[in-house]
This record gives sequence, structure tokens and C-alpha cells, in this order.
Amino acid sequence: MSVQTWTWILVGITFALYFGIAIWARAGSTKEFYVAGGGVSPLANGMATAADWMSAASFISMAGLISFMGYDGSVFLMGWTGGYVLLALLLAPYLRKFGKFTVPDFIGDRYYSNTARTVAVICALIVSFTYVAGQMRGVGIVFSQFLQVDITVGVIIGMTVVLIFAFLGGMKGITYTQVAQYCVLIFAFMVPAFFISMQMTGNIIPQIGMGGKVEGGAFLLDKLDTLHTQLGFNEYTSGTKSTWDVFAITLALMVGTAGLPHVIVRFFTVPKVKDARKSAGLALLFIAILYTTAPAIAVFSRTNLIETVSNKDYQEIPAWFKNWEDTGLIAWADKNGDGKIQYLAGSALEGKKPVFTEARGTNGERLIANASTATNELYVDRDIMVLANPEIAKLPNWVIALVAAGGLAAALSTAAGLLLVISTSISHDLIKKQLKPNISEKGELLAARIAIFVAIIIAGLFGIYPPGFVAAVVALAFGLAAASFFPAIILGIFDKRMNKEGAIAGMVVGIMLMLFYMIRYKTGLIWVLDPLPKSEWWFGTSPEGFGTIAMFVNVVVSIVVSRFTAAPPKDVQDLVENIRIPSGAGEASSH
Repeated sequence: MSVQTWTWILVGITFALYFGIAIWARAGSTKEFYVAGGGVSPLANGMATAADWMSAASFISMAGLISFMGYDGSVFLMGWTGGYVLLALLLAPYLRKFGKFTVPDFIGDRYYSNTARTVAVICALIVSFTYVAGQMRGVGIVFSQFLQVDITVGVIIGMTVVLIFAFLGGMKGITYTQVAQYCVLIFAFMVPAFFISMQMTGNIIPQIGMGGKVEGGAFLLDKLDTLHTQLGFNEYTSGTKSTWDVFAITLALMVGTAGLPHVIVRFFTVPKVKDARKSAGLALLFIAILYTTAPAIAVFSRTNLIETVSNKDYQEIPAWFKNWEDTGLIAWADKNGDGKIQYLAGSALEGKKPVFTEARGTNGERLIANASTATNELYVDRDIMVLANPEIAKLPNWVIALVAAGGLAAALSTAAGLLLVISTSISHDLIKKQLKPNISEKGELLAARIAIFVAIIIAGLFGIYPPGFVAAVVALAFGLAAASFFPAIILGIFDKRMNKEGAIAGMVVGIMLMLFYMIRYKTGLIWVLDPLPKSEWWFGTSPEGFGTIAMFVNVVVSIVVSRFTAAPPKDVQDLVENIRIPSGAGEASSH
């Protein structure tokens, strides 16, 4: 059977499974809609959290970024996994003991202020919409390539699927759908890794195969370093980022992970505080399976790509290349007229999306309007590396289709979690807690579902008009979470003296600073038409790493303002003290 037939079969089966779970797990109350009734087991919650966490950025884009960035790409591995350690140790059990539905709910009650709650809602919406932009782009990429539909149609199909299981079941439906999606995505990620590792190194375990030897006796990483230097790139195992920027990005991703509202809310769904800690540990284990495999897939795909396309005649290039070229995610310009694909460092298209004309070249290639006139150029979108990897390695069609189903599972699971955060922020934290305190449970549930519908429409527009590489966009969402939520939550738990004035000032300053830097250096919408160059970064800090600086500014502002204003009420300080004491613990006594 063809790849397209296999894809329709596997995607159809998985979607039917998701719909079945959504119908079975319909939410009948706000508690079921917001936190799945608070009765999810640690194992199920661990798998759901892993699926919620391993988004299109992790499944589709992370290995692709590492394959192009090499050593520098390790920041994503260190930051995104390290953040879960912070979450398990410093946040999850305490927030579960507090027992609220959402992060703005915690901030509003802890800081005894509806203003603080409103600021937290705005931060949650900014972070969630930035993050969901990457997920809908991932959905569009998968559908456009594997189901041979227009990217707009693909995004609309994805929106419909998310709408059904999020609209019907809320957190209850999403949780059990995400358990299924975790099984699909991890199977889809690992199967081609096993195949390719065995094919290239003779070792079925990809983590070991990455450090193994290839045919001829050379180590795989040494071979890739050689290929890189021959083409004019830096060695794959060497880095170009400064130590400070590596540290800044890693820390921003870590604390951003610990501050993401759609991840934190998962720990409100388990029955007990102990279960929150257990599910965080299980989630880290389930996530580690993919995250320790991603560097291997990056190495395999990069090596295969270079060997398949470099200095090859376009007429003899495999069909996968031309299929991805039709989607606009691979482009080639034949400037010297020799009909050969040259993959060399310094291409004018490197990191810049090609603009295609309607015409075709003498070899049948799509012509590019913004290519330079100097040399042959090749553009490869980083987001296709995981999806194209099985095709490049000539794996069976069912494996290629399986990866498509896994990519959709990853994108849809995280999109659903983010949309629920957006929905609950509006229906619970704005409407129920502030605008209409006397609203009935039925009315609140209706408001939540309307909010999800509107949020999905907005998210779909992000998918149709994508802002950039999936992982790059998502990394900015982590910076926003680091700059806004993390200090307010951590100080709210561990600093009894932190008051509403300090928390509000810190969140506002932190997120505004991060937004300013992100817009100025990523989009150029402030003062200049183009993003400002690397040479003008503050302290040599990239936009992806600036969340670290914004976070420290937030902490300093929060502490200074809180010390110059009135202390929190006694009942709030007692509440903070109570959160930090393990359940059942008595007063300390001398012996």
C-alpha cells in the first residue's frame, strides 16, 4: 500500500480512538471539566502529562533543530527535561495541596487580589497562544505532506478534532485522550529510531547506536563531523553559542517549563499531594524515553540527508525530496546550471523561508524568487527532519505513516491542554471569580465551552499563518512563562512576606520586558522593519534566552516592592505556612 493509504488508515484509527474516549469521558460538572474530577491515577496522569508536554516542538521540531544546530541544540534537551525536576520538587506537590483549578486561581487567592488574578489570566493567555501557534503549525505540516491536502484544510481538520474531545470532555476527556496519544506518539517516535539505528550502526538501541560505528569502521559522530567540515559547516559536535547564552536559554527553558500553566494544571487532577509527586516522577520517566532518543534521530537524519542530497543530480533525487518541495518546505536553486544539488554552508536561504514563483526550472524544480545569484542553494525546513527521516532512510510505508500519526498525536494533545488553559482562564478566573460570581455551574460550563471554541478559531489562524519554526516559537513561550509565572508561584510558596503589590509589579515588568525583547529582536515591529542583528543583543543574550534575565528582573522587582509595602494578612501567611507542611505532620518537638 502507498504511504497515503497507510496514513489515512492509521490516522483514521487513532482519531476514532480519540473520539471514542471523548464521548466516553464527557464532563458533567465544572470540576470534571477543569481538573477531571480530581480522581486521575498517578500512572494515567504521568502519561497524560508526558503527552501534554511532548508537543509538536518535541516530536516534530526538536530533533530537527538539533540536527542543524548540533551541540548547540543540547539546550533544548537540558532545559526541557531539567524543568520537570524543578516542577516535581518545588511546585507540583505544593500547588496540589493548595487545591485550586488553575494557576491564576492560585495567584488570585495567594495574593488576595483580583488584580493579581487578572494579570495572571493575561499572562496565561499570552503564553498559551504563543505556544499553541507552534502546535497548529505542526498539524498543518503533517496534513499537508502526508494526506496531500492544502495546509489550510489540514489545520481546519486538526481544529475540528481538538474541538470535539476538548469541547465534550474538558480536562476529563483531554486526560484520557492524552493517555492514548502518548502511546501513539512514543511508539511512532521509537519504531523508526530502532529501524534506522540498526540500519546505520547494527545496534537496535538508538541511544547506543548514535555513539557506534558505521560501515567502514568510523564512529558515526566522527563521520558526521567530517561531512560537515567538507561542506563548510562547523563540526557537528562543536558549538558556536557563547557559554552565557547556552546557560540563559537552558535556564529560561527550565523555569519556563516549571511555570507553564497547561502543565501545572495537570497536578490538580490527582487525588492526593503524594500522587502529584508520583505523577511528576512518572511523567519525567515517560518523557525521558523520547528525549534521550531525539539526539540519535538528529544525528541519523542529518547524516542521511547530507549523503542523499549533497552533489546529487536533481533528476535522480528520490521522490521524497520532490514531495516535500511541493509543500514548500524544501527548496533548491540551480544557479550554475549543472543540474546538481549543492548543499554548502553560507547559502543565502539558510534560515530564511524561500519565496516561490509560479514557474518551474529546466530540471522541474520550483523556482525561488529570493535566492541569490552566486551559487546553487538548498533550503531545508528544520521542522520536516523527523517526518522525512523514515522516507530518507527508505523505511517501509507503514513506518512513514506511523510517524505522521505520531506527529498529529503530539501536536493535538498539547493544543488541547493549552486551549483548556485558555478556556478555564476566561470562564473560571474572569467570569466566575470576578465578573459574575453568582453564575450557575451550568452557565460556567457553557462559558468554558464557548471560550474553547473561540480559542480554537484563533489557534487555527496561527496554524494557517505560522510565525516560524515550531520549536523556536515554543521556546519563546517558555521565556514568557519564565518571565511572568515562575517567580510569582515560587515566591508565593516559599516567601510568606511576598504580597500582592510585589507579585503584580513583578509579573507586569517581567512579561512586558520579555515581550518587548521578543518583538524587537524576532519580528522587528518596534522602531525597525527587520529584526535587529545578533550583535545588538543585550549582554549577548538571544531572544530564546532572554526569559532568564526577565525572570531575575521579576524576582528583584517583586521582592523590593513587597518590602516597601504592607505585609500580607495573617490568614494568607498562615495559608502559605500550611502549604509547605506535609499532610499529617505535627509541630516539631525537641528530644
